Amino acid sequence: MTYFIGGAARGLKRRAMLGAIGASCMLALVAAPAAAQNRPDRKLTPQELDQLQHKHEGYYGALAPQNLAKPRPKPPFDLTGTWFVDLSEGFSKFMFGPPYPEFLAPGQEAMKGAAEARAAGKTYRDAIGQCYPAGLPMIMTRVWPIAFIQLPTAIYMVAGFTNSLRIIYLDGRDYSDPDTVISSYNGESIGHWEGDTLVVKSKYFETDHHYIDQGIPISDKFEVTERIKMINGGKTLEIEYIMTDPEVWKGEWRNTKRWDRQDYSDINEVECIAANNAHLPGTDRGEAAAEPAKK
Repeated sequence: MTYFIGGAARGLKRRAMLGAIGASCMLALVAAPAAAQNRPDRKLTPQELDQLQHKHEGYYGALAPQNLAKPRPKPPFDLTGTWFVDLSEGFSKFMFGPPYPEFLAPGQEAMKGAAEARAAGKTYRDAIGQCYPAGLPMIMTRVWPIAFIQLPTAIYMVAGFTNSLRIIYLDGRDYSDPDTVISSYNGESIGHWEGDTLVVKSKYFETDHHYIDQGIPISDKFEVTERIKMINGGKTLEIEYIMTDPEVWKGEWRNTKRWDRQDYSDINEVECIAANNAHLPGTDRGEAAAEPAKK
């Protein structure tokens, strides 16, 4: 069973998870801790403990010793390390366009709104400044280091920007049931090797305040395929992005980006506190705080 705190309510509504999982299961999850709180001296039964645990029916978790020990071909490369996005061609290269695909109405509206806001010196759809997760793909290009830890079964990514977590599963599992999955800002990512390339496909994205570039929205049809290569003797990471969203643009939106290995860098704990963003220009709060000084 998968849980996503924050987006769960939206996921429950969109996927009708309550009906899919079954009312009895959900009631058991709630009733066991409630009973224990009402009677702190009462021990939970083995059945109640089993119901409280997050389990995948039928397959081991990525960190289970039985899964890690399975024989697998040696991967062509190991992503383990700390990386920083290559902005040598200009700061604007953190964006995934231009070139842009042919946008449908939601994308056209975003491009128009962003241009008007820029001309007026205002922010547009400042979701990240309000502490919404950047989400894939934008989390990959924040001006903060990104750490990867590669295991035989999964790659764990922690971004220096708000410590966003992403997991790419490599153990051969399939995607979650679309009727019960809880969408997340970085989606559900499953990878496989094609020669010297790691191919990762991600879907099931949380759409609320999830934007690309200048406020371009995504729908629940949004999917990303990444073709990941290690070049320059292992010093450079190259990722080709192939993004589709039939409700926002036509065909594929492609972009290739690179990251440089940073061996003298670490990831620290970072929390997004909305009130602190009043000190940051380029956020809604920062813009509001700067207004009195302009007058």
